[in-house]
Amino acid sequence: MNKKFIALAVAAAAFGTTAQAVELYNNDGSTFSIGGHATVGVAGGDEDNFAVDEKSPRINMEATQDLGNGFTADVKGEWALNMLNGGENSFTTRLGYIGVSHADYGRLAAGTQWSPYYAAAGVADLPIAFANEFLYDNHGAFGTGRANGMVAYTNGFDFDNAGALNFGLAWQGDSSATAFEAVDGSGKPVSTTTVDVEDRFQVALGYEIVGLGLNYAYTGGDIKDGADKEKAESHVVSANYGTYGKGLYVAGVYADNKFMNNATVATGNTTATGLLEDSKAYEAILAYGLSNSLNLSINYEQVEDSKASETVYSTSAIQAEYDIHPRVRAFVAYQFDLQGSGEYKTDKDNQYAAGVRFFL
Repeated sequence: MNKKFIALAVAAAAFGTTAQAVELYNNDGSTFSIGGHATVGVAGGDEDNFAVDEKSPRINMEATQDLGNGFTADVKGEWALNMLNGGENSFTTRLGYIGVSHADYGRLAAGTQWSPYYAAAGVADLPIAFANEFLYDNHGAFGTGRANGMVAYTNGFDFDNAGALNFGLAWQGDSSATAFEAVDGSGKPVSTTTVDVEDRFQVALGYEIVGLGLNYAYTGGDIKDGADKEKAESHVVSANYGTYGKGLYVAGVYADNKFMNNATVATGNTTATGLLEDSKAYEAILAYGLSNSLNLSINYEQVEDSKASETVYSTSAIQAEYDIHPRVRAFVAYQFDLQGSGEYKTDKDNQYAAGVRFFL
């Protein structure tokens, strides 16, 4: 059996087709590079005014050091970049970790990092404008996206023509999460309730063969509000085929969640958002990348309140991305609001967005 470390490559594939950085230094086993992207455009909707918008601009720095005997250490810091609001904070933390990797022994990393859970759940979180929203509900504390204060171990086995098996294990210490928040018509919070998030653990498994990936992940731990304690947990399964941006790409995600997803209800001039006791979440994407770099996609997302048997929200988006230059990508997208049901049903708010992403 030919064993090698491949888990990081599988996780990185979930983050899009263009991962660029400028290497500023490379000497005697040490490297230093700067990367990220700036994304601005226009956006609006049925309920929103047409305005200049940004889509997750960020800047990062990464250094690596060859430690000898096959071990490599790396450190990365990444910050969200505020490009629109002058006079406010320019940077907030997205990622910050130190890791050590070995071709046989795998990788151990500590800090704020993309979680093993996300490697399984994020296979449809790829378009620039509209994608997986449910993954980002308290994702830092719950570990479903960029997990705060996480220690993660990942490794993989490559069986040549028989495919590749990848796995990840992770732990997070105590933190807090927003369980309920009410805001007035101007968006100002009028009431907020947080819960203590106790030790969380997660495991992720993935198997890939001839372009087809099958994935499973679990994340769980207790949340506590005073004397009340509940288990906040998620089981997610996903499948994906192909490479996003190159020919046919298809992916689907299903999550069975307890106290993980948010739901929003409007009452008069107040909008309240809180954790759902039991929810199901779905995401699917169909994309095709042409040889001229034009990538067309359609996706669908839905979150259900299982206890109330109601749809919290449901959307579908058509999107196009095109590389004007290897470092400059234009995009245009339109998202259809398929609406929720019962108390979650509101007026339709179809969304649109167009802009340019400049890769550093």
